[in-house]
Amino acid sequence: MKDKKSLIIYFSRADENYFGGEMRYINKGNTEYIAEYVRDLTNADMFKVEPLVPYSKEYEICIKEAKDRVGNAPIKNNLSDISNYEVIYIMSPIYWGTYAPEVETAIKDLDFTGKTVRVVTTHEGSGLGNIINDLKRICVGANILDSIAIVGSQAKDSKSKIESWV
Repeated sequence: MKDKKSLIIYFSRADENYFGGEMRYINKGNTEYIAEYVRDLTNADMFKVEPLVPYSKEYEICIKEAKDRVGNAPIKNNLSDISNYEVIYIMSPIYWGTYAPEVETAIKDLDFTGKTVRVVTTHEGSGLGNIINDLKRICVGANILDSIAIVGSQAKDSKSKIESWV
């Protein structure tokens, strides 16, 4: 995979986050660490999915906002073409059992025919959730390969785990 033209599509959120039973403020989202590790290992291009309306800095409010945005999560910038890429990495924290709603907005109109998709999630106990089934529904024609779930509170220190996976 390292020698194929790759793109990382990721959503990440800083601010207050849930870390194994407690709330903590972070300056960089957990998934962004992973995206940067994969970029450094594969020389992939990156596309950060950003909500048009930022989420609340408070975790409890943010997760309610995420639930309200399912099926209608406008983003700042759209990605219109992935034809130049062979491998697409899709990365997101698990929100309500799947990817952040903005990820669906970013990928729903893309042509995944013949693409290899690799999935990374960050979570505090949800693992991959339903993300694989949801991506199979949206990424029609893609070959979804092995996926990895990283505990969010360990994301910053997961470079060697990502290295083994890539």
